[in-house]
Amino acid sequence: MRRGNKTKMLIDSHCHLDFPDFGSELDAVVARARAAGIERMVTISTRVRRHAQVLAIAERFADVYCSLGTHPHYAHEELDVTPDELVSLSRAGKVAAIGEAGLDYHYDNSPRDAQERGFRTHIAAARDSGLPLVIHSRDADNDTAQILEEEMGKGAFAAVLHCFTGGRELARRAVALGHFISFTGILTFKNSDPLRAIAAELPPDRILIETDAPYLAPGKYRGRRNEPAYVVETANALAQARGVSVETVAEQTSENFYRLFTKVPRPTTQK
Repeated sequence: MRRGNKTKMLIDSHCHLDFPDFGSELDAVVARARAAGIERMVTISTRVRRHAQVLAIAERFADVYCSLGTHPHYAHEELDVTPDELVSLSRAGKVAAIGEAGLDYHYDNSPRDAQERGFRTHIAAARDSGLPLVIHSRDADNDTAQILEEEMGKGAFAAVLHCFTGGRELARRAVALGHFISFTGILTFKNSDPLRAIAAELPPDRILIETDAPYLAPGKYRGRRNEPAYVVETANALAQARGVSVETVAEQTSENFYRLFTKVPRPTTQK
């Protein structure tokens, strides 16, 4: 991706490099991402009690950062986690976000009251730490929006709705609060016209891209394990949906990433 003499770089704002799907291939996976022009990756925590492995990966690679949090699937397992504990653990240098936390009514692997309690705990930690909250929301549009609006009334916090598959109203309400919307390879799927329509309408200063690897490989790689290098395909799909160049999407999403993930430094040089 070039504009003039300057290469435009991309960012995978959400992946799971600690998952066993990558195993002993992790060095090669990161190398392929770099070769594809991915300048930063954020590997996302799903359990606070297993965060050490996530942090170790971020500390192993200069261009990888991480989050800290409890996925809603496991909310009932970590109800003892407090905002103060999250804030304290988030002071590690490579921790750049809180989460992922939120509501998943599709699988309901955790009781909904536990999911809400965990969600609000993570919002409090994001507010207190100043780090952005990575939100998981599936089939829970209204409750997600309502909780975000209620909590914003208690004090501002930054957030991104990751792997967005919600409706237009959730996107509208989130953007009205100043939050960001992130898209995955789902944007490339044939049946994703409604999602592409939402992506086309969003303000350019509110969009991000991600892989959610090892899940949700984009259309070109369906049936394969996803990895950060494939975020290029999502950038292409987002550019097509919005009627702009992929260079424009790369520039916008990267700028948005650094505005949201303020703890992640920009590269000192551009290739």
